[in-house]
Amino acid sequence: MEAPSTCHDSAAPSLWRDISLSTIIAGFVAVVIGYTSSAAIIFQAAAAAGASTAQISSWLWALGIGMGLTSLGLSLRYRMPLLTAWSTPGAAFLATSLPGIPIEEAIGAFLFSALLITLCGVTGLFERLMRHIPSAIASAMLAGILLRFGLELFNVMERQWLLPLAMLAAWVAGRRLWPTLAVPGVLLTGVAIALLQGQISTQGIPLTPTLPVFTAPAFNPMTLLSIGVPLFVITMATQNLPGVAVLRASGYHPNSSPLIAWTGSATLLLAPFGGYALNMAAISAAVCMGPDAHPNPKRRYTAGVAAGVFYITMGIFGATVTGIFNALPSALVLALAGIALLGTLSGGLAGAFEKSEQRDAAIVTFLLTGSGITLLGIGGAFWGLVAGLAVLKITTAKAAS
Repeated sequence: MEAPSTCHDSAAPSLWRDISLSTIIAGFVAVVIGYTSSAAIIFQAAAAAGASTAQISSWLWALGIGMGLTSLGLSLRYRMPLLTAWSTPGAAFLATSLPGIPIEEAIGAFLFSALLITLCGVTGLFERLMRHIPSAIASAMLAGILLRFGLELFNVMERQWLLPLAMLAAWVAGRRLWPTLAVPGVLLTGVAIALLQGQISTQGIPLTPTLPVFTAPAFNPMTLLSIGVPLFVITMATQNLPGVAVLRASGYHPNSSPLIAWTGSATLLLAPFGGYALNMAAISAAVCMGPDAHPNPKRRYTAGVAAGVFYITMGIFGATVTGIFNALPSALVLALAGIALLGTLSGGLAGAFEKSEQRDAAIVTFLLTGSGITLLGIGGAFWGLVAGLAVLKITTAKAAS
């Protein structure tokens, strides 16, 4: 696999000198966002496949270990905040499509999808596609992806105003007094208030590691076509495409083909244990790419390394971590996600509308991506990209004439 271009000199400072409290917190927040936003869907997908309790735990083990090793390894190797994630739209698709399909055949479909993703990366097809996406469109897609998190920060105040308002006030104060520690201050403020209000309960949280369970795959051609191919398309269109777009909108320009190939290869290894789809992260990764993670973009890779360590820990102690996340009030999680992504959202909006000749295409991409619609089983990020490129081509051709 060809190595992506890096944004640093080979004599870059060591990890221990680059890492900081803000990057560690950014990595932790990214993991919190990743798990709390869609862990329940993973349970639903595994249950739909007829997985036992041990197998469901194994799915979380495989996904946690896979995300951890790839996030840590890629970030450390290429000195960029390269976070991976499970395919949330893929899990939603599986939750509705797997009932009635034997779990062995489901595992076979996961392997088939992973093989297609790996080939897409190895052949360089994905990278050639990304070269035709202007930065304004990528920035608009990033802003659209993050829009609902920014809105939810204020929507949650209708249900519980004190906690998110106090966290927002802590962020404003932090941006004025200690910008690099603003998000850690938000997290501490939220936990402190939730504890004072009695909203956090640690009773009944298990303290046992999760053991992987191997499931031998079975390959049914109909299942490969009905599950494997759609899972591949969904993962590439709604996860890897926005994931790489977020990287580029944030100022990082790797050769994406090796990244896709590595996530596909990791899925091939972990699919028999329940790792149905690993891909480049978008929403959770955005937390590690903004100035809140670190003022120096060349040191933000340590947030990806930190996230990798947290993901591995969560994979090993999946049941324990799930219990901890379930103990946090939803208002805290929603507010934390929204506040942590405000800087990245504003940067995406600035990049999207910087060039006047691309604003029509950017606004279409932004609104369609942010709408959250799903057409033909594919999410709004993909359709926002397609519509934005179409509008850009039409308006550019008109201007040229």
